[in-house]
Amino acid sequence: MQSLIEQVQAALGGNVGLALGYFLVAVLSCQLGLMAWSTLTRLRHEHQQQKLDRERLALLVRAAKYRYQEAQEVVQGWNGYRKFTVAQKSLECEDVYSFYLVPHDRKSLPPFKPGQYLTFNLEVPGRDKPVVRCYSLSDSPTRSDCYRVTIKREPAPADKPGVPPGVASGFFADHVKEGDLLNVKAPTGHFYLDLSKNTPICLLAGGVGLTPMLSMAKAVAESGSRREVWLFFGCRSSAEHMLREDLDALRRHDNIRVFVCYSRPGKASVRGEDYDHEGRVTVELLKEKLPSNNYEFFMCGNGAFMKTLNDGLEAWGVPEKDIHYEAFGPATVKKKTTPAVAATTTGPACKVVFAKSGKEVEWSPTQANLLDFALEQGLRIESGCRAGSCGVCSVAIKSGSVDYVKTPDAAPEGGSCLTCICRPKGDLVLDA
Repeated sequence: MQSLIEQVQAALGGNVGLALGYFLVAVLSCQLGLMAWSTLTRLRHEHQQQKLDRERLALLVRAAKYRYQEAQEVVQGWNGYRKFTVAQKSLECEDVYSFYLVPHDRKSLPPFKPGQYLTFNLEVPGRDKPVVRCYSLSDSPTRSDCYRVTIKREPAPADKPGVPPGVASGFFADHVKEGDLLNVKAPTGHFYLDLSKNTPICLLAGGVGLTPMLSMAKAVAESGSRREVWLFFGCRSSAEHMLREDLDALRRHDNIRVFVCYSRPGKASVRGEDYDHEGRVTVELLKEKLPSNNYEFFMCGNGAFMKTLNDGLEAWGVPEKDIHYEAFGPATVKKKTTPAVAATTTGPACKVVFAKSGKEVEWSPTQANLLDFALEQGLRIESGCRAGSCGVCSVAIKSGSVDYVKTPDAAPEGGSCLTCICRPKGDLVLDA
């Protein structure tokens, strides 16, 4: 250091004081530079930490908001049926219509959980009693001016020519028009997306099963959440490509990816414009597109669609708790159960007598519920939601008793059971 000072002194003509001054200025400048760098580094770290804290707070606020909305649903819902006016009827694609419903009393609409459904009590011509059916809400729960359901006319099954086409769906397509009044129950259902969570989700839709999936995706998009969403929609061709504008709008959100699959694209359909993939929605396609299987999977479609995907997801290693499916229609997604477990959860074998039909059948502990069991025997029991909510499948018990696999949303009439969610405790005689 002495040598450095001497060199500076020599450069300054032997002025020792001036040399020391320059030297001290240089040292102080270095110290100030280090202090400034340290301060900038600390401020940058604090800024990043504050950003993370703000994001955590935003998630907490969003979760609190949806918890509040859920509490409000309980308060604002209505009992029984309420009159709704069909404000608009729109043709979405071949044999698929959307119905926009506003309350006839003009009072406010309660919010709903994305994935839930409405229950309709329909006065169908030629029927001696009302027809009750459930249809998923197909729009975002943030929309407060109306509810929307999207319904496909169900034809007679190709492999069962004796079975008539869908009564309720045909009634909606052919008879329900703008200005009509419909009897509607409040939104309900246990198949829905929890918006207070931020886990990545994969939505799988086959045909008109798109409706609850679209409600879920739109809810995420309109909430401002950055939640990762993959939506796979399968149909045969552009003629069945419903709710196209809604799907295209979702593509504008960079956290939501939409894949439209045509199993039989026509010559006029253009890949990359009308659809994204030729073929069905399969687990092989999911493996190709998804980064991993670490998602919550929600699916809705026909029985074969859901069973194939459910089996494939389980084989891929997706935990059962992360696979959710809509329960409308025959419950063809049956979980694998060992005989030992089935015997402990569903009771011993017994006899079920369907008194009106004159059938006596041996009940197996591996059966899912009495409704599916009756349908397998070729018996007809009316049903709606298949989730213990609408009460359509209620049947009187002449003798015996049942166990419920889940608590009914509304208790059935005394001496009756909801066949969609119960099994016999022992020998059972039903008035069916």
